[in-house]
Amino acid sequence: MTEQILFTSAERLLALKLYRQLREKIAASLQEDDERKLRRQLAATIAQRRLKRDFFGLNPVVKSLQTALLAVDEIGLRRDAVVAVMLQPCLEGGQLSVDDAAADFGISVARILRGLQRIQELYEKTPVVESVHPSLSGAQGENFRNLLLSFAEDMRVILIMIASRVNLMRQIRDTENDDARQEVSQEAAYLYAPLAHKLGLYKLKSELEDLSLKYLEHDAYYHIKEKLNATKAARDAYIERFIKPIDEKLTAAGLKYHMKGRTKSIHSIWQKMKKQKCAFEGVYDLFAIRIIISCPPEQEKQQCWKTFAIITDMYTSNPKRMRDWLSVPKMNGYESLHITVLGPEQKWVEVQIRTERMDEVAERGVAAHWRYKGVKADTGGMDEWLKSIRQMLEDTSNGLEAMDQFRMDLQDEEIYVFTPRGDLLKFPKGTTVLDMAYHIHSKVGNQCTGARINGRAVTFRQELHSGDQVEILTSGSQRPKQEWLTIVKTSRAKSKIRLALKETQQKEALLVKEMLERKFRNRKMALEESIMMRTMKKLGYKEASDFYHALSDGTLDVSTVIDKYLELQQADRPTASDNQTHSAEEFTLDSTPFPNVSSPFPDDVLVIGKDLKGVDYQLAHCCHPIYGDPVFGFVTVNGGIKIHRTDCPNAPEMRRRFGYRIVKAKWSGKGGSQYQITLRVIGNDDIGIVNNLTSIISKDEKLVLRSINIDSHDGLFRGNLVVMMSDTVRLASLVKKLRTVKGVKQVERI
Repeated sequence: MTEQILFTSAERLLALKLYRQLREKIAASLQEDDERKLRRQLAATIAQRRLKRDFFGLNPVVKSLQTALLAVDEIGLRRDAVVAVMLQPCLEGGQLSVDDAAADFGISVARILRGLQRIQELYEKTPVVESVHPSLSGAQGENFRNLLLSFAEDMRVILIMIASRVNLMRQIRDTENDDARQEVSQEAAYLYAPLAHKLGLYKLKSELEDLSLKYLEHDAYYHIKEKLNATKAARDAYIERFIKPIDEKLTAAGLKYHMKGRTKSIHSIWQKMKKQKCAFEGVYDLFAIRIIISCPPEQEKQQCWKTFAIITDMYTSNPKRMRDWLSVPKMNGYESLHITVLGPEQKWVEVQIRTERMDEVAERGVAAHWRYKGVKADTGGMDEWLKSIRQMLEDTSNGLEAMDQFRMDLQDEEIYVFTPRGDLLKFPKGTTVLDMAYHIHSKVGNQCTGARINGRAVTFRQELHSGDQVEILTSGSQRPKQEWLTIVKTSRAKSKIRLALKETQQKEALLVKEMLERKFRNRKMALEESIMMRTMKKLGYKEASDFYHALSDGTLDVSTVIDKYLELQQADRPTASDNQTHSAEEFTLDSTPFPNVSSPFPDDVLVIGKDLKGVDYQLAHCCHPIYGDPVFGFVTVNGGIKIHRTDCPNAPEMRRRFGYRIVKAKWSGKGGSQYQITLRVIGNDDIGIVNNLTSIISKDEKLVLRSINIDSHDGLFRGNLVVMMSDTVRLASLVKKLRTVKGVKQVERI
């Protein structure tokens, strides 16, 4: 909306009330003259009518006051963050610059404002707030990437945006613009709720999820809410029966504590109903009991475990549902003991045990470190997490790809593994050996061949589990492969693999390019870049890197490239003909013999055209014909003849475009020379299958196995056998024998 801001009487009263509350809460953290400068700036911006209501018609000053108060109460932010939030309407109205803010309120406030400004500019690109959703376009994915960059600049920007989104979700309940509310709710559920969870802001996370559910799935939300209200009395009575004996035991043990019951959020209940495909009545663990102990820091673990022992002596616990975040806290600093016990009436009840300090961190997450004047304490793993975000964004140019990686890194569950030296490392659930290798160092990851987990050798695909002791194994000959991107789970490993593959391809391209230039020099040919680029395109390659990669791995033959290059080069040269078009029927093959260069296979006489013998010919590398194959000849641009099988993959194109250059050909004589053929074998990856295949070839004295290349994946093997043999009869016999080997599914000539 674009109308100038007009304070209603209700908004004016609300603004004054919020301002007084905010001033009272943060007075101790304010610097001298902060309040006077802030009021003067806001008054000037309002007086010049530079403020605009947002898309939902909300007053920006009131909204800033509400956001600031929420950030103070729920997150614990203080001076720098509050001042930045209050100055944001002035910045958006053009009355204040970031440099002015730095001069009046300090660099820290200016840095937060810069992050908020970048986010505001991002949202102004579209008339309504963008929905960050997996099905969005690449442009929207790029917006998401920019949003994360703003977040990663200063952690307080993240916390302010979470508070701002919670406040916005509270205020848009009665808006008439349902489409815009849906988009805001989708973004809250998709991005802001996972962020709040990762940062340990569980209360705000639950509120975001519940409000999103309320706006996106109205009927489901109110159905569960009504059910909870209807069962509240029975639930409260059960909690009372459950905690009464615990209360007596803990008091007798001399512990200072207080207990409270916590009902699961509506969103959590809805997710459980969908996952278990059951009605509301089928969800049994609707609530949890929280025991909060008051004790000195040095006695925290002792008293928590003492409480744990008292409860598990009274009620049977479920060991599979125990979570010990006391010994090894979560990456966001969360510490607690979670146990699930079988209470009265055979109902499972979750019990959370923590101290008052742990509870404060659990409620406010990493923001519990901001206590005075907005000064940050060490955030431990969170700094590392933010660093990984920055690295992922720098190494990922695609916004949607960045979005997927970021969501993957917001996983709730974590695992803890040990290095051989006893160092403890944290990873998301699903992490593989290869992920850990890249976490240690890029070189370790690039050369990783596997690991020893608890003394047992495993592949680098092996998934890690909590408590594993992992020793990474490396080899100097190992190199990263494209398929590794499907093995690793963390964005850090993916970005490092992409970087390594890119470097490898660049080196590979240079080597292949040098090889190609050398081939041209050997033939005393000049390599023209323009013709070579056309040659690449004619051969079906859009990128030079793909072209050189195909030459490197053998899928494209150098001779094919040179032939195509010569063809294009010859087409560019002017001819001395009369430029008249002649029919192919008028073409007759010159019977003058080609230069009498001896064949590489003197025992085989190849009859071409009208029984010509002794001509200069070569066997094509694209189809590798052998004695007995139906063949034809193709006159090349340099005067020689290449022999192709009639079922050569290139044959249809040659017949269509160069039919006048095709001559009949057939084998003559009795054969006897050795020809190289390649067989592809696919089958089950059984023990001894390779030995069975090679033994068949070795038993035949007239067969020579030149090389064998086997690749195993997911229980199947795919191998290429290069064999020297004399003719197609022996080839058919060999294929028949290989197909009889147990486990072999397919044998084909390539």
